[in-house]
Amino acid sequence: MFMGEYNHTIDTKGRLIIPAKFREALGDSFVVTKGLDGCLFVYDNMEWSTFEDKLKTLPLTNKEARKFVRFFLAGAASVEVDKQGRILIPFVLREFAGLDKEVVLAGVGRRIEIWNKVRWEETLEYDDMEEIAEHMSEFGQMI
Repeated sequence: MFMGEYNHTIDTKGRLIIPAKFREALGDSFVVTKGLDGCLFVYDNMEWSTFEDKLKTLPLTNKEARKFVRFFLAGAASVEVDKQGRILIPFVLREFAGLDKEVVLAGVGRRIEIWNKVRWEETLEYDDMEEIAEHMSEFGQMI
């Protein structure tokens, strides 16, 4: 399970240092893809395989399902960690997430999210967390 928040910088070539705690769980290669809310999702290979299997169950005849699958799979890239603990994030993914200099890597359970730091800070507005928590009860007991 991934958890924690790490601030890093991405260099002009698109290389990003992956925190050691995350590297231990991810291994030497893993998958980065477009994520929801304007960030990137990072999956270890086992979790990515599970996610792909779920995508395969979506009906090909449903336009929204095709769009959903396309969003995640067409943007996905397998990346490898170099000797300095860095990965190269493809340009199309950096552009999608607005990654230019300062980024945040956030562990959120089964995946890691990579955020533009400004966007990340905008998501940290928790003024409505009590209201959100009430709605979470629709998905089962949370707390």
